[in-house]
Amino acid sequence: MTTNKEDYLRLDSMVCFSLHAASRAFDSVYRVVLKELGLTYPQYLAMLVLWEHRELSVKQLGAHLRLDSGTLSPLLKRLEATGLVRRERSTADERSVTVRLTDEGAALRERALAVPRRIYDATGIGLDELQDLHARLNRLTTALDSAVLDE
Repeated sequence: MTTNKEDYLRLDSMVCFSLHAASRAFDSVYRVVLKELGLTYPQYLAMLVLWEHRELSVKQLGAHLRLDSGTLSPLLKRLEATGLVRRERSTADERSVTVRLTDEGAALRERALAVPRRIYDATGIGLDELQDLHARLNRLTTALDSAVLDE
């Protein structure tokens, strides 16, 4: 990154754009890899959380994914239409909807086990460097979340 004040507004000096470009590149690789599973990247992320927790409220799932219910609901509707999840309104609180894996959704996890390795191989980055990047991005996210909360 440059230290010349005049260069601060150059696109190629913006960390946010580097993250955006990397995210789009990841999306492209995931699109190819996840095609075999019949999932989009956002659906894959939802499935990762459900494979870990088996069952969550839509609100809890949204918190894990950093998505609001307006974005999450259509995604879950498509996963339900493919038979991977089931949504059920809570009997205790009709405003709450629970999402749980179906047997088919749980079984898809086995086929998904190869995905992380394929993505890792596509990065061309060593494991230590990738883990360091992951840790730094988590610290950046925490700092940015705190900056928003301070306002």
